[in-house]
Amino acid sequence: MKMERRSKILELIGKYEIETQEELGERLLQAGFPVTQATISRDIRELKLTKVTVDGVHQKYTQIQEKEANLYAKYARVLQDGFLWMDQAENILVIRTISGMAMAVAAALDNLEVSGVVGSIAGDDTVMCAVRSTEEVPEVMEKIGRLMNNNSQAVNYSQSIDSEDKK
Repeated sequence: MKMERRSKILELIGKYEIETQEELGERLLQAGFPVTQATISRDIRELKLTKVTVDGVHQKYTQIQEKEANLYAKYARVLQDGFLWMDQAENILVIRTISGMAMAVAAALDNLEVSGVVGSIAGDDTVMCAVRSTEEVPEVMEKIGRLMNNNSQAVNYSQSIDSEDKK
């Protein structure tokens, strides 16, 4: 939800000359994102937004470092590049990566802020993600699959490995 809201904020400040946090909050509410002033303030800070003068009188929000808006895509790419398979062990999601990529994949997952994932730790080729509950693990696997634009293959890949190992 946070990534979608922040994406909407960037879209709104690109489309409209938004001068105040209140105006931004109203536009977000119209777009289906009810937020508090504290959330707007945090999003502005973390998105590195600032105000610039438009016509010598009015101001509007703009992003300081547009490069960072592309971080989401970069993190998803790291996930795609390092991912081999994933499987569930109770409320732990085990992700196998290419050797040496586990720390990068764990960092990407942490920065992508996949809801349901409480945190992750990494070794050389394995990431272990603590998921809030056992019931949420399949949903988290689905979200990770979507992040990689590889939904069904990512979710079902561990099952196909299991069946091949048993032959």
